Amino acid sequence: MAMRKIKKGDQVIVLAGKDRGKQGNILRVVGDEKVVVENINLVKKHSKGNPMKGEQGGIVDKEMPMAISNVAIVNPVSGKADRVGFKILEDGRKVRVFKSDGEVVDV
Repeated sequence: MAMRKIKKGDQVIVLAGKDRGKQGNILRVVGDEKVVVENINLVKKHSKGNPMKGEQGGIVDKEMPMAISNVAIVNPVSGKADRVGFKILEDGRKVRVFKSDGEVVDV
């Protein structure tokens, strides 16, 4: 699998949409162009109860996938949104780097 600019566990900020400006961690990457961010893009889901499984019905808040283009990774140094590039280190490893200061994303 090719290396992604945004991965599970990354701290991101939302650039567009109803949750613009909010920050959260990536819970999972869906396909090539969608991500699920914790407590972002919440929708009310009406779920039917299932007594056999002991599930209770009702209205639950659920995170829905959003376009990967609407989020940007947060640079911990500046605390602002940043773009990501790739760089190959001397030992041959390919790492993600912040475009603004060239610091390595993955520690």
